[in-house]
Amino acid sequence: MDNSSVGGILQQAGAAAGEPSAEQTQLKTNEREPHEGMSFESEQEAKSFYGDYARRVGFLTRVFPSRKLERDGSVISRGLGCRGACGNGSKGLRESCLAMVLLKKEKQGKWVVRKFVKEHNHPLVVPHLSKCRRKLDEKDKKIQELTAELRIKKRLSQAYREQLITFMKDVEDHNGHLSAKVQLVFDNLKKLETEKQ
Repeated sequence: MDNSSVGGILQQAGAAAGEPSAEQTQLKTNEREPHEGMSFESEQEAKSFYGDYARRVGFLTRVFPSRKLERDGSVISRGLGCRGACGNGSKGLRESCLAMVLLKKEKQGKWVVRKFVKEHNHPLVVPHLSKCRRKLDEKDKKIQELTAELRIKKRLSQAYREQLITFMKDVEDHNGHLSAKVQLVFDNLKKLETEKQ
């Protein structure tokens, strides 16, 4: 019996015992890292996957602005990327780290990875990640609070604008009505003067 047949028998025995084959192990390793063509049922599932991947590798994520359809405002594309080095006090690295994943929503509703950049331009540091994440999460929370407040102010501003427009229209209508009355009085006075003469 040669080595290849022994390997084949051992592989079959492993498969029969429920152990994953070398191909299955490679597939599992690939599934732990994003790759082009990978699909998800929802945007949230894709975000969770990339977040888990980032924690395993040792970096913090950020969400890029989305691309939306003009007709209904639904999100059709989303980028997720690396925030850059944490705790160095420099924003430069954060802005220039190109590690990212680009997701696009397909017609069937699935979210598919269209681009994946794995390389980071800074060291990946897992030990300090939780401390750094806590600081950034506090900042994110504050940003979310301010964004929510801004949305409320925008709605109020829109409501005030609409009320002001309505008021201006009422004033304009009233002015038109008064002008018509003044014109009528003026015409009547002129008529009376003519009659007197």
